[in-house]
Amino acid sequence: MCLALPVRVIEVGCGPAGDMGWVDLGGVKKEISLALLDDVRVGDYVILHAGYALSILDPEEAQRTLALFADMDEAPQATP
Repeated sequence: MCLALPVRVIEVGCGPAGDMGWVDLGGVKKEISLALLDDVRVGDYVILHAGYALSILDPEEAQRTLALFADMDEAPQATP
């Protein structure tokens, strides 16, 4: 099963080739590859999968998706 997450770009142009960047997801910061995309800017949301940004995401869509994840985290857990 594959899972891709929307993350907010907080730094670009990192790494020896300048094709890396830093992203933030709920306070968790991670260095990722931006090599598959052109024109990624600080503040953009990208879809992250396996350490690679796959596409730039509309900010409103990113917020809706992140809100859904937050709602799932707050949902009551079923007891066995």
